[in-house]
Amino acid sequence: MGMGIWSMHFIAMLAFHLSIPVTYSLSLVIFSIIPAILASGLALHIVSQPTMRISQVFIGALFIGTGIVSMHYIGMEAMVMRATIEYNPILWVLSAIIAYVVSLAALQLLFWAQQKSGTPGFWRRKAGSALVMGIAISGMHFTGMSAATFKHDHHPISLPGSFDNTLLAYLIGIGVLYILGLVFISIFIDKRFESHSITSERKFRSVFESANDAIVLADSKGTIISWNKGARLIFGYEEEEVLGKNIQIIIPERYRAAHRKGMERYISTGKPQIIGKTVELQGLRKDRSEFPIELSLATWVEEENTYFSSSIRDITERKKAEEKINQMVYLDPLTGLSNRHLLNDRLTQALDQARENKQNIGIMFIDLDRFKYINDTLGHAMGDRLLIEVAKRIHACLDKADTISRQGGDEFIVLLPNTTADEVTKIAHKIVDQFTQSFELNEHEMFVTPSIGISLYPSDGLDMETLIKNADTAMYRVKEQGKNNFRFYTPDMNEAVSKKMKLEFGLRKGLERDEFKVYYQPQVDVTSGRVIGVEALIRWQHPEWGNIPPADFIPLAEETGLIIPIGEWILYEACRQNKCWQNQGYPPLRMAVNISSRQFQQSNLVETVSKTLKRTGLDPQYLDLELTESIIQDSKYAVSTMQKLKSMGIHLSIDDFGTGYSSLSYLKLFPIDSLKIDRSFTSNIFTDSKDAALVHTIIIMAHNLDLKVIAEGVETQEQLRFLQESKCNEAQGYLFSRPVIAGEMSAILTKQYDKMYK
Repeated sequence: MGMGIWSMHFIAMLAFHLSIPVTYSLSLVIFSIIPAILASGLALHIVSQPTMRISQVFIGALFIGTGIVSMHYIGMEAMVMRATIEYNPILWVLSAIIAYVVSLAALQLLFWAQQKSGTPGFWRRKAGSALVMGIAISGMHFTGMSAATFKHDHHPISLPGSFDNTLLAYLIGIGVLYILGLVFISIFIDKRFESHSITSERKFRSVFESANDAIVLADSKGTIISWNKGARLIFGYEEEEVLGKNIQIIIPERYRAAHRKGMERYISTGKPQIIGKTVELQGLRKDRSEFPIELSLATWVEEENTYFSSSIRDITERKKAEEKINQMVYLDPLTGLSNRHLLNDRLTQALDQARENKQNIGIMFIDLDRFKYINDTLGHAMGDRLLIEVAKRIHACLDKADTISRQGGDEFIVLLPNTTADEVTKIAHKIVDQFTQSFELNEHEMFVTPSIGISLYPSDGLDMETLIKNADTAMYRVKEQGKNNFRFYTPDMNEAVSKKMKLEFGLRKGLERDEFKVYYQPQVDVTSGRVIGVEALIRWQHPEWGNIPPADFIPLAEETGLIIPIGEWILYEACRQNKCWQNQGYPPLRMAVNISSRQFQQSNLVETVSKTLKRTGLDPQYLDLELTESIIQDSKYAVSTMQKLKSMGIHLSIDDFGTGYSSLSYLKLFPIDSLKIDRSFTSNIFTDSKDAALVHTIIIMAHNLDLKVIAEGVETQEQLRFLQESKCNEAQGYLFSRPVIAGEMSAILTKQYDKMYK
């Protein structure tokens, strides 16, 4: 720009013709260029500022005008000729004013054009400012020339050698135009690069702003230099609130020192630790709340300065989802206790620590007594609430280092790391004592008790499976010995468990191999002595173990559910045999068959009995189903089931009356026909006066309710005589016959038949 102004002036000077020869002082010509360049630089500096006050415009115009005037009159002094120059003061001042005023206008136009870059009319404004600047220079030049008067001086002067001034003008003009052409080409290329750069930057800004993640750019001191929309949404700060501030405003205070040291270490050593990696940290919002974030950090170097780019993602929802998944995987959804997965993890860690430090570990296996009865009676929702309260009571007995886990149903396992047998005993006592108080739920008061088995590491096992298995074994021993207590595992328990397992296996095979037999014990009319009924009793003859008493395998069959197929088989065999005796001509008898608790709870019991009677052809009146008191009390469907059986014509009896949870109310509610007095009362008639009074009372009560009475376990004539005097209806026992096979029972019936018809 300076060379353009100077060339216009100098070429105009060369175009000026006097009547005398004129040449120029090269040093002054070159010196005159300096004010033009300084004035142009000052003008461009002023208009490139983001803001410009009025005072700056006037001061800038003063300097630019002074530069142009200086350039002109220094150039005039460079003229070498036989004449002197005199200036008209008025025109001289006018030339300076023109330079100043027009420079002021041009400067303002340049500033406006610069501020409106890229908008419609930009090039018109820019061309206008150039035109005004040209007028300023031209107007000042020609006014200045008009102010000059050249007076001939006859003093001789030394003129340079022949030099064509016209050629010089053309060379200067062409040279300056060439320079200006290069400038315009460079500006054009620069603009193209700038245009590409702006386009790329716009694309980058579009991606930068549209990202859901926070993208924060900071310099080596941590000063924020860029802040996108994602950052505004995540952290709550607007861009103008954070630009120029340190990035530590989004870092919790307890992490700031470590963050600062990490940046300083990377800048000084260049060795990355988390650069290029993704890490999980805590972020700090504008409202000072902390939240989990995922940070990816990158760096770049520009003009020997290091910059940091942080890509930050809010992972609050992901953490909540992970926590929910962890709860589903490791916590029991009902009680919130550890489940077996978490217990296994903690027990594995406890075992590793115990091996290393030679410590003891205690394992408690807890099962609730009579929980099934509550669950069936009051419903599963009430049962779930009870389990929650049970979990709270057990947890209250433990320390923070202990773990309680629900294994499913009403089973709990407690892990006691670094403990002793005495400490485990104290905790077991606490737990048992916790259950002495009732649970009150929805106005229901209920009692449950715990059976607790305990095993210790390393004496009772060296691995997780063995310890839990042995604690479970000890718990079952507590169940067998009365419940509501605790026991430590002992090696002999495994022998009992092993025997039980063999017995269970034998039960399954025994049914397949026809190892079971039905024996029959006659039921006798006390007055006439005649056999009026038979009770079917199962016996198991194992090929290796010999005769196995029912007391050994019936409870196991109940526990395992094998009593269902066994009971159905007994029912069929008894009905079939009774019908066979009738077909052989014997007087009709009533066949008594015991129904187990598991059988009675089956929804298809009535259907099973009906099908059996149809298959065997036995009339329902000759079938007597014996039910225990516990069956009646534990089943909420007892009345309905019994009424259906009764409507078929089947005889119903209460077996072992007086030994269960006796209640007189069900005697009038349930459609029963007879009561069976348990052998424990009958056998003690003459040794315990209370038993004799009970038997006598049961008989009187039954008769008053129109029920018949059968006494079991009659073994002596004295017992029979007592029953006869008490007006008992029927009796069975060794006095009449032991349980016998069908053939022997046929012989008894034949003998009685012969007696009746002789």
